[in-house]
Amino acid sequence: MVTSRPMRADAVRNRRKILEAAERQISTQGPDTGMDEIAVAAGVAVGTLYRHFPTKADLVAAVIAQYVSEVADDAEASLARAREQTSAVDEVVGFLARVAESAAHNHAVKTAARGMGIEGHGDESDEARAGAALAQLLELGQQAGDLRPGVTVDDIYILMATAPADQPAPVRKRWLDLMLPGITVRDVS
Repeated sequence: MVTSRPMRADAVRNRRKILEAAERQISTQGPDTGMDEIAVAAGVAVGTLYRHFPTKADLVAAVIAQYVSEVADDAEASLARAREQTSAVDEVVGFLARVAESAAHNHAVKTAARGMGIEGHGDESDEARAGAALAQLLELGQQAGDLRPGVTVDDIYILMATAPADQPAPVRKRWLDLMLPGITVRDVS
């Protein structure tokens, strides 16, 4: 049985730099950004990039997986804050606003992923983490009487999927303002 060794510290740093550069380059230069350009932006040799990501599809999929992981981290942090210090409804609203902004920032990467036929949204365990945290957050908000009974995680995902990621910030803010009365009991604007 072959066991994989943990990555060396320099390999971890290089991978992180490559992912950051890929997200930045694709977001600013578009989905046709070349691997050579990404390697230069990351400050690594092209061979290093290809050792980590043999194809551009592998690289874009890893950027999307990182995004999903960050969303899961955010959902868990929102839940933790709601349990300790803030209202669940405020955390749901903040989470939706942050996801809309992040989706706008990552819109080009998601477009590139669709164009490459990349399906899914990353690691299923990260999706499960996000869903579990959101379910508990919604339950807290419903128990407090601030979120409409019956609002589910699937509803939140539907709302997130409709965020106008390709529009400017004022339009995303308007989307949030229009959407909130559908899930909240009290005015939270």
